[in-house]
Amino acid sequence: MSSEKTGAVFATVIGVKESLILIEFDEAADVMKNEVGYVHVGDERLKAEILRVRGRTADMQVFEDTRGVRVGDRVELSGEMLSATLGPGLLGQVFDGLLNPLHVLAEKYGFFLPRGVSISPLDPDKKWQFTPAIEIGVTLPPGGVLGSVPEGPFKHKIMIPFNEAEPVKVTWLRSDSYSIDEVVARYQTPAGEERELTLAQRWPIRRPIPENLLRKRYIERQFPAIPLTTATRIIDTFFPIAQGGTGCIPGPFGAGKTVLQSLIARYSSVDIVIIVACGERAGEVVETIHEYPETADPRTGGTLMDRTIIICNTSSMPVAAREASIYTGITLGEYFRQMGYHVLLIADSTSRWAQAMRETSGRMEEIPGEEAFPAYLDSAIKNLYERAGVIRCADGSTGTLTLIGTVSPAGGNFEEPVTQSTLGTVKTFLGLSADRAYKRFYPAIDPLLSWSRYLDQLAPWFKSELDPQWISDVKDMMALLERGDSIYQVMQVTGEEGISLEDFIEWQKSVLLDMAYLQQDAFDEVDANMPRERQLASFRLLKKLLTADFKFQDKDAARDFFTRITGLYKNWNYSRADSPDYERYMMEIEQLAGQYQSLHLMP
Repeated sequence: MSSEKTGAVFATVIGVKESLILIEFDEAADVMKNEVGYVHVGDERLKAEILRVRGRTADMQVFEDTRGVRVGDRVELSGEMLSATLGPGLLGQVFDGLLNPLHVLAEKYGFFLPRGVSISPLDPDKKWQFTPAIEIGVTLPPGGVLGSVPEGPFKHKIMIPFNEAEPVKVTWLRSDSYSIDEVVARYQTPAGEERELTLAQRWPIRRPIPENLLRKRYIERQFPAIPLTTATRIIDTFFPIAQGGTGCIPGPFGAGKTVLQSLIARYSSVDIVIIVACGERAGEVVETIHEYPETADPRTGGTLMDRTIIICNTSSMPVAAREASIYTGITLGEYFRQMGYHVLLIADSTSRWAQAMRETSGRMEEIPGEEAFPAYLDSAIKNLYERAGVIRCADGSTGTLTLIGTVSPAGGNFEEPVTQSTLGTVKTFLGLSADRAYKRFYPAIDPLLSWSRYLDQLAPWFKSELDPQWISDVKDMMALLERGDSIYQVMQVTGEEGISLEDFIEWQKSVLLDMAYLQQDAFDEVDANMPRERQLASFRLLKKLLTADFKFQDKDAARDFFTRITGLYKNWNYSRADSPDYERYMMEIEQLAGQYQSLHLMP
């Protein structure tokens, strides 16, 4: 289906139900699902989207407050699907769910935003230095690269529109400074039609950008083969996420989702980060907006905001726009992936997004599914996460889009429909535990509840880049955690007296693994950002400790040893690799272990 039609069509409001309106149009009118319309209320034009077409009537969801909308009001149908404007100038910005730049709105209208206002996401006056990458006369496929403009630390590639049906021939282009709306090139279609190209293009947000390109094999979808390095040990070691993969972080209130996703966004091995604040509290988003411009970026040397886009549609903003905000964010992610960049999209939270769908579905009187969510909830979640992936682009570069969604189940109930549908879709599940959060075990990822299908899928990379025995060693450590938990459950009933010394030592080893490796201090500069090389050294050291056959006279001696060595290990985690403390704590760990076991720990 085409994303645009010729000319506008007018309709009339014949019913209003909160943010949902019913419109009627002429039989000759060409109306399509997801088409954008504007409800005229006095001098205001309220943006809306068609959700369902039935004969001469259609249901539209309005993205604004519908106070004042009456039967008989005129609706202007634009002939265009709900679309995002894609081009240079997106990075470093904060948008609402419909891609309106919030800082521009605040400058023009103050902090209380009026309804019916729409502003271009890209600055129409800013000039960009365009540098061609090809010669005139070259034939390029849809998505082929014409040239680039510098945007912060990146080259923003200017591409042939993705909706072209066939390869086109470039007939004119020139190196110069251009604004977003100025023509930078011209090309000819196989039918002989001459078309102009600007720095920006538009794309309907509910349609995947690579859809037609993959079908015609202009690009290629590849299998994720490289892990995403997050610098969080429990994720990178035990529950890895692939670049171009999918993951979810469900957890109850207060379990540390916000801090964890902030760490992942800050330290992950990606080029561009897109954060979609979908229905969460405004206070959390404001904190992110204030922190990122002041936070040094370890990858580029600038600020973290230089390579970040924030889509802000909080719980205090219109519900209808909340549902569209995730599609807006993922369309931006697909756009930068087509340039060959590695993109991370964090959607916080998909529960609020699903609740917005539930409200709209209820107003449309659709047959409800479990807990009144729409019957198509499962397919909607799958369609969303399937837009992540690895793409070999038309110019030969490879881009990835990694999608991590946080889920906020009421009361931490992982059996509710959104969590269950998400678990059936993603390949990494990082379940946060209220019990671990209460104990201040952060990140509060429960190692006995979480899982990752990427551990075995990425085995060739782990074996070649880290250690041939990496997978088996990680599984051995997981088995130790499970045995330790079983022993702890027995101790809860019988006390320490009810278990043997050998079992007590085994439990203490599992506690050491938890305290020294799984837990991580988000507010320590060194411990919060642990690169792969340091993680490998730490894991090898810990493995030697945990596989050693220590001899203790009694449980008190074992407890004293593991308490002391846990403290030393944590201090070693806080020490820079090039500092004297790093070697000193390593020696102290070796000396302490040597008192109970002849063991050489130094690499």
